[in-house]
Amino acid sequence: MPVFSPPLREHLFCLYELLDFESHCRLPGFENLSRDVVSAVLAQSARFCADVVAPLNRNADEEGVRFEAGRVTTPRGFREAYAQLVAGGWPALTAAPEHGGQGMPHMVNLLFEEMLNGACLSFGLFPGLTRGAYVLLNQHGSAAQKALYAAKLASGEWAGSMCLTEAHCGTDLGLMKTTAIPQDNGSYALNGTKIFISAGEHDLTPNIVYFVLARLPDAPKGSKGISLFLVPKVMVKDDGTLGARNQVSCGAVEHKMGIHGCPTCVMNFEGATGWLVGAPHQGLKAMFAMMNAERIAVGIHGLAISDASYRNAVAYARERLQGRAPGGPRAPDKPADPIIVHLDVRRMLMTQKALTEGCRMLALWAAQALDVSERHPDPATRAAADALVAMLTPVVKAFLTDCGTDVANLGVQVLGGHGFIRGNGQEQHVRDVRITQIYEGTNGVQAADLLGRKVLHLGLFESFAAPVRAFLSEQPEPEFAAPLAAAFGQLEETTALLRARTATNPDEAGAAAVDYMRLFALTALAYLWARAARLALPRSNEDFYRAKRATARFFMERILPETQSLQARIAAGAAPVMALDEAMF
Repeated sequence: MPVFSPPLREHLFCLYELLDFESHCRLPGFENLSRDVVSAVLAQSARFCADVVAPLNRNADEEGVRFEAGRVTTPRGFREAYAQLVAGGWPALTAAPEHGGQGMPHMVNLLFEEMLNGACLSFGLFPGLTRGAYVLLNQHGSAAQKALYAAKLASGEWAGSMCLTEAHCGTDLGLMKTTAIPQDNGSYALNGTKIFISAGEHDLTPNIVYFVLARLPDAPKGSKGISLFLVPKVMVKDDGTLGARNQVSCGAVEHKMGIHGCPTCVMNFEGATGWLVGAPHQGLKAMFAMMNAERIAVGIHGLAISDASYRNAVAYARERLQGRAPGGPRAPDKPADPIIVHLDVRRMLMTQKALTEGCRMLALWAAQALDVSERHPDPATRAAADALVAMLTPVVKAFLTDCGTDVANLGVQVLGGHGFIRGNGQEQHVRDVRITQIYEGTNGVQAADLLGRKVLHLGLFESFAAPVRAFLSEQPEPEFAAPLAAAFGQLEETTALLRARTATNPDEAGAAAVDYMRLFALTALAYLWARAARLALPRSNEDFYRAKRATARFFMERILPETQSLQARIAAGAAPVMALDEAMF
């Protein structure tokens, strides 16, 4: 049977040793957050996820959601578990105290979301979307909108969802057709159909708050004509109590490859009452507050599945007996050795471990920068942190979800035939995590954002390069510094090459974006692994730290062949990609 065991020791290492969380808690609002409190929060999170949420995972996959007469029923156990989630205050970890939240760092919430989504990704999507809706409302909502909705979203008492995609347009939101007609009372009547709406209808909360992109009658064409609207499923009276049902309904739910426990809905707005959020025609800019929060959250989905798959694979490999190891039996009292002693199994487990732990470090680094960008008293420091967040957000979303798929597939392979069997959990990880490379902007879109917008257009590369150069200037151990320096040099050379080429041929950016994203991400992980290995050196006689250095060594030994290959492919230019025109396909 699948195992679920959150890696609390890893979490504490990343927070307090790698990223100096003690100093981080000097930021305004975090001053009273002691290590004992953080350890207790993480331990309680682990217990809740292991005892309450993880047992839902297989049934959620097998049973799925039920759709009847416009109503969605979630799998057995979801309502009870969601009630416990809200009662425990978990959705409000990072929400503002004035809205009933706990005001904790994004770094702590990230680790909670890793555990929650690793326990059951379908379940974790509901509070994750609601948190994104709260972030959007808190940043762009009016005082009146916050008064009615912020506390309910922060607590999870009401749910949130975002409605962007239409059947004829996905990433190109400028093509959308949903309209919003002004009404005499200051509200708007929305008409249109949205598809692929995660958690668009369900029975976990009495109300759902939709953030909907639509066009006003005088809207200019394209993305510059998009406005954002708050549309409640159930109308809210001035005193905060619920009134009549709004004119929004679920027309269908999709039948999907995975995440069966979370409904993906077709939502119909038929004169639905909504209120403008922010300025007219500025909706896409406001919606990006939620989208960027969700992009980091989706990266955590990839990390969560990576860790769950890895730990399941390790547990199986310790118990499964098959064959004898070269050089004599490792378990002479048993008829065969456990497969964890076989080198190919170890290679797969080490690959899973190196990617999973590296991705966690990268995500927490981004979350740390996000905290600094919001709370540091110095404007220049906030601006520098915001630049790093902008750089790392597409990398966290794309690379962590790519790794989620890779690691989950390795998890199936470690279990062999038993990995292909539903009851052992590994094949569900493969199906559930696959969507993460697609939704909230496909990974190709994230790669284009990183290279085309963040690096070439906005010039944010130095926000990443500066800390790497500073670390290398400290002369860390050559064993780890040399491959990092080589990969970083390749990344710098490639960045300069693309700046020169795209000045005359914009196709070069599109052709190189995905390879550039991976080159960047591998370099970032090399930087973080080199830091982790240096921290582990003084205590490398202890198993935990010895494993940390061994994993860093495994990663570093394998990085250069891949980064060299990526650099060579990018250097080849757009011509190989453009070799066929449309008719030749």
